[in-house]
Amino acid sequence: MAQIKVNGENQTVTLPLNVTELIRINNVDQPEMVSVQVNEEFADREEWDKIFLSEGDEVDFLYFMGGGQA
Repeated sequence: MAQIKVNGENQTVTLPLNVTELIRINNVDQPEMVSVQVNEEFADREEWDKIFLSEGDEVDFLYFMGGGQA
């Protein structure tokens, strides 16, 4: 078991674990719309299966909202 931070909250996970698997186990809403940062670096969507997490990593799921003036 390993400890990582997901969106600022401690989470216990079993390694090895990649970004795609982490998204699935966290039931991320609209995974096709989420951006992911691992240790403050944006992760390319095409690389999620290849990015394996380590003890102490910090992961953030980010959604960018469009907006404008009416």
